[in-house]
Amino acid sequence: MTLKPSQLIRYLDHLVNSNITISTMIWGPPGIGKSSIVAQVAQAAGQQFIDVRLSQLAPTDLRGLPVAVPPVDGESLGTSTWFPPEFLPRSGQGILFLDELNMAPPAMQGVAQQLILDRQVGSYRVPEGWFIWAAGNRKEDRASVFEMPSPLANRFLHLSVGVDFNSFKAYALERRLHEQVLAFLAFRPTLLHKLNPKEPAWPSPRSWEMASCLHQAGLAVDPAVGEAAASEFRAYLKVYGKLPDLDKILAGKGSRLRFPDEPSGRWATTIGLTMRAMTAVQGLAAFQWLVANATAEWVQLFASDLVAQMRRSNQLGVLAKMVAHEPDLQAFLKEYRELLSL
Repeated sequence: MTLKPSQLIRYLDHLVNSNITISTMIWGPPGIGKSSIVAQVAQAAGQQFIDVRLSQLAPTDLRGLPVAVPPVDGESLGTSTWFPPEFLPRSGQGILFLDELNMAPPAMQGVAQQLILDRQVGSYRVPEGWFIWAAGNRKEDRASVFEMPSPLANRFLHLSVGVDFNSFKAYALERRLHEQVLAFLAFRPTLLHKLNPKEPAWPSPRSWEMASCLHQAGLAVDPAVGEAAASEFRAYLKVYGKLPDLDKILAGKGSRLRFPDEPSGRWATTIGLTMRAMTAVQGLAAFQWLVANATAEWVQLFASDLVAQMRRSNQLGVLAKMVAHEPDLQAFLKEYRELLSL
């Protein structure tokens, strides 16, 4: 079974909250944010987070370096001990995340196997209260991966995660990615992740976040998502010249403006209103305008995103009270009362 990113977050949350310290392996294509998901889970749980990229390490980097110990009490021979690396946890609670596990060569995986199976390598032991999770790409992702040894694989819980636009949209709204990038991907969700092993740049959730930074700075997004996706994105931007004045709508002055006829413009309008509605007053104005001008599916889309937006800014209660005094919205809101927490 392949989980959506949002489902994976809930599953990992349950592991942490239930204190299930079984080693866990997360499988998925590159660029979908596996390490970001684990970091979010750690932050939400108030846990420390250590991200170790195994493919970039040598065995001695994880096992540590041997240090000679002089002989004592008349012994003719000394011994040696291993000094573990400083990045491994010594105390507290947290998640030790071994990223790119199956991209590491067999010798490196062998050392990691000791850490995962025995929670110990050399003289170092993982403290109680630490979770050991790992992630890797699949063979079908055309990544340079090594076969995971059966004894190692059998000690893991195995979770697969796939690409999901709604999960990415929730993340993008929270991180305030550029609204034009998000509107384009809502219109062309198949371009959220499109692996192209023949090109160095290709679309993925990770590269679209980079593209958002480039676009915000007025730069071309080709270096992040590749020429083909970037060309479609530039073509899509032409719809913004035909959109209704979103700022007028948010100010409650959009009564004479009409909802676009083309799907591309509808996505741009709905996403734009969502991301620009910074206050409950603006959210209510956009809500009223959409109810008057758009079909139910677009209002529902806006409502679900607006609720998340208002909840993040601690204004959901204010919006709910304002909506309760708008008789023209009550009939429509009966269907969405639970969603809006009214």
